[in-house]
Amino acid sequence: MTLVSPGKPARIVSKGVICDTEDQVETLYTCPANCRGEVSMLFAVNANGNTSATAKWYRASDSAEFRLVGGKNLALGESILLTGATLVLEPGDQIRCVATSQITPELDFMCTVTETFVPVG
Repeated sequence: MTLVSPGKPARIVSKGVICDTEDQVETLYTCPANCRGEVSMLFAVNANGNTSATAKWYRASDSAEFRLVGGKNLALGESILLTGATLVLEPGDQIRCVATSQITPELDFMCTVTETFVPVG
């Protein structure tokens, strides 16, 4: 790797998490240091009973949280797919997910993120 040829500047990753404990926050994705993450897809599917799905963007710079999906009720087998927009994450930012309204939830969340390396200095 040289200044003329810096190598691969970005990579695409997919992450997944299963929310299987009611009201427990699960971290779907954390933007690594020295990267900027562009979330292009967020998907949730319910595999058990009627469950309420919540997904939030945690912004590390000021510890603020913003709802991406807010208490969406999903019956067994129903899903949510968010595409067509880009959410830009800075280092330390997270996507956090929670399943509620079901004693034994089984809510799967998945996302696709393009991570772009940001050199220091």
